[in-house]
Amino acid sequence: MIPLRDNIPHIKKPIVTVSLLIINVLVFLYEISLGYYLKDFMYLYGLIPRNISLQMGLLPSIRPFFTNMFLHAGWAHLIGNMWFLWIFADNVEDRMGHLNFLIFYLMCGFIASFTHFIINRHSVVPAVGASGAIAGVLGAYMMLFPSARVLTLVPFFFFLEIIEIPAFIFLGIWFIYQFLLGVSSLGGYGAGIAFWAHIGGFLAGIFLLKLFVKRRKSYYY
Repeated sequence: MIPLRDNIPHIKKPIVTVSLLIINVLVFLYEISLGYYLKDFMYLYGLIPRNISLQMGLLPSIRPFFTNMFLHAGWAHLIGNMWFLWIFADNVEDRMGHLNFLIFYLMCGFIASFTHFIINRHSVVPAVGASGAIAGVLGAYMMLFPSARVLTLVPFFFFLEIIEIPAFIFLGIWFIYQFLLGVSSLGGYGAGIAFWAHIGGFLAGIFLLKLFVKRRKSYYY
């Protein structure tokens, strides 16, 4: 399912959401300019669980737990993540305020990265992408706007249908899908996608929500 838009207009300008979009795009443009050196860059700033595990006797660097959420592995990876961020983050930022939302986003990204590390401690593949942090935004959105309508492109056999789905159902299905694939990945399937980062980020968004959300405003939808 591909979300096209929701039916809740933002009240204030989503300054942080737009800034995160721009930063992610600029970092990706820098990535593709590196050419031969891109691999070294990914290994330096991506999250490699095995490297963190080897440092546990010392003081492990927490840098990759944050820097990895601003890296992407390709155009499709970047566009998919930024599309979800654009649709769902503006309303969450409205309810939290700009600074609270930024801290919330970074904390969800950190928890998502840490979840991936715990589940895949021996992996030598760099984990990159904003999807863990964005999953936190999705978790918060589901709790804040469960009755919002999400206009969704849904494949139906050989056809595509556009239907409105309540946010709670759309995001609930998304989470169940991530969880099932995450469980499957424990057996060696689904390699290449950090499903447990998505799961950890989503749950972090739900449980951290009350720490960051401001007094409820009136929304009409």
